[in-house]
Amino acid sequence: MKNWMKLFGLFALLLLVVACSTEQPGSSSDDSEGDSGDSGNGEDTTKVGLSISTLNNPFFVSLRDGAEAAAEEAGFEITTADAQNDAATQVSDIEDLLQQEIDVLLVNPTDSAAVVSAIESANDSGVPVITVDRTADGGDVVTHIASDNVAGGEMAGNFIAEQLNEEGQVVELEGIPGASATRERGEGFHNVVDSMDGIEIVANQSANFDRSEGLTVMENILQSTESLDAVFAHNDEMALGAVQALESNNMLEDVTVVGFDATDDARAAVSEGRMDATVAQQPELIGQKAIDAAGKVAKDEQVEEFIPVELQLVTE
Repeated sequence: MKNWMKLFGLFALLLLVVACSTEQPGSSSDDSEGDSGDSGNGEDTTKVGLSISTLNNPFFVSLRDGAEAAAEEAGFEITTADAQNDAATQVSDIEDLLQQEIDVLLVNPTDSAAVVSAIESANDSGVPVITVDRTADGGDVVTHIASDNVAGGEMAGNFIAEQLNEEGQVVELEGIPGASATRERGEGFHNVVDSMDGIEIVANQSANFDRSEGLTVMENILQSTESLDAVFAHNDEMALGAVQALESNNMLEDVTVVGFDATDDARAAVSEGRMDATVAQQPELIGQKAIDAAGKVAKDEQVEEFIPVELQLVTE
C-alpha cells in the first residue's frame, strides 16, 4: 500500500511539472514576450513623408539629406518622393504617401498653386502639413521653414547695384513660373533695382531653375542684346548655365553674375572668379529643422508659423 501511494505521488508530481512547462498562449510569459516584440516593431515610430520638387538640383539633394539624417537620428521613419519638377507627379506622390499612413507630411512644392489640392487631401486625412523652402498657395499648413527669399532677392539686387554703381543693363533669369521662390526672389530683386533710374532690365525670362535651360535662354538673349552688364539668376543652376553662355561669347569678364542657393558648384565658380556672388541658403539645416518641427507636430506641440533660416552673401 505504501509503495502504491509513493508511485501515485510521483505520478502526480510529474503531471504538475509537465503542466508548468507547457503554458498556454495568453499566459504571463507570452505576454511579456509580446510586449518586447511590440516595442521593436516600429508601430510607435513617427512616420514622415517628404515630397520634394526635384532631386536633379543639388540644393534639394542637400535638403533631403539633411532631413533624412535628422530623421534617422530621431528614430523616425521617412519616405522621400521625387516629383521631378512635375506638378501632377507631386500630387500623385503625396496621395501615395498618405496611403502609407504617415504622421506628418513635408512638402517642397514644384508649383505653389497646383500642390494645394494635395495639401487639402492631407488636411482631410488628418495629416499635418509642413512646407519647406517654397510655400503653398492654399490648404492648411502648420508651419513653413525657409530662408527669406524676398530678403535674398534684395541682397542680390543691392550687390549688383553696387557693382554697377547703380547704372547698367541687367538680365534676370527667372525660376519655375508659379513657384513661390520665383515670385519672392524676383520681388526682392525688383524692390531694389526698380528704384534706380540707371538700371535697366533688358530681359527677364524663365529658365525653370535648370542649368541647361539657363544656357539656352542666355544664349538666345545674347543674340538680341547689344550690351550687358549683369545677370541675376533665381538659382545657381541657371546662373551656371548663364556663365557657360557668357564664356562661349567671350563676355564673362565684363558681366557680373549672381546666383542663389550657394550650391557646391556655385561656390567653386565664385572662388574661381567665374561667378561674382551667390546668396547662401542652408538646405541641410532647412531639412533638419523640418524634421524637428515634424517631431513636435506629431506630439501636438505648438510650432511657429514661420521658421526662418539665415541667409548670407557669398562673394569669395
